[in-house]
Amino acid sequence: MTVQDIRSFNRFYTNVIGALDYGRHLYAPYTLTESRVLYELAHSTRTDAADLRAELSLDSGYLSRILNKFEQDGLIERTPSERDPRRRRITLTPRGRETADLLAERARESVASLLDAVSPADRPRLADAMRTIRTILADGRAPRPEDVLLRAPGPGDLGWIVQRNAALYSAEFGFNADYEGLVARIVADFAEDHDPHLERVWIAELDGRPVGCVMCVRDETPGAARLRLLLVEPDTRGLGIGDRLVSACAEFARGVGYREMVLWTNNILSAARRIYQRHGFVLVDEKPHRSFGADLIGQNWRMDLHDTQE
Repeated sequence: MTVQDIRSFNRFYTNVIGALDYGRHLYAPYTLTESRVLYELAHSTRTDAADLRAELSLDSGYLSRILNKFEQDGLIERTPSERDPRRRRITLTPRGRETADLLAERARESVASLLDAVSPADRPRLADAMRTIRTILADGRAPRPEDVLLRAPGPGDLGWIVQRNAALYSAEFGFNADYEGLVARIVADFAEDHDPHLERVWIAELDGRPVGCVMCVRDETPGAARLRLLLVEPDTRGLGIGDRLVSACAEFARGVGYREMVLWTNNILSAARRIYQRHGFVLVDEKPHRSFGADLIGQNWRMDLHDTQE
């Protein structure tokens, strides 16, 4: 491996990325750098201007001009930081989140068109090669919370939700196949008939693999959203993924006008219950039942979306 090898690869890959945008105007009306800032605001846990500047290696004056433009366009709001009043916390407005989602969708479609030219047999090799590059150049660094990205589900992700729920709950709590059947029905109902304006799924991704998920769907009670199927892979727990997924769910529900959010869980899921409590959920009632091959205590939880702020 030589410096020239890396430079040659960089030129090749830059040309590939440029070809993705050729004639497509993926980021219009924003520049690539502006789009990167929007992406970071939509997916990062760090939303202070100083953190953005460090994460993206941007000049402070340049970043300030970008943020001023976003504020004028109604994409962001700036408020005093809860961590440090001297800093400014930057959050996307509903319009800003719609813009970030649009740019992300354009990028996904463009990459999908690139993959169309790659044979199915070669795709695993390509993915392995990309993971190898990331792993080697990361120099063994442990994953950080900011390495985790929350995204919409892609092809195969809904099936992953069913498979991982079934496998994890069997391994950790001894649930039988009845639980897999329940999850499969929930996911199938969402896939076949959901309102994208009022219902959503998030996938947490780390180093190119899904490591968590959550769903927000309409409840039978008018004005209520239901949180379902929160899951975090065991080897990525401790990175705040569960908190981010619940925050995303509550923020979305609040933004589209739900008055409350409800969920059903079981008392043995102590880690998940602690997350719910941190975000303002209150236990409504509980009742013993036998399901999934186990004796459980089912619990209903509720959060008033007007009284709580993330």
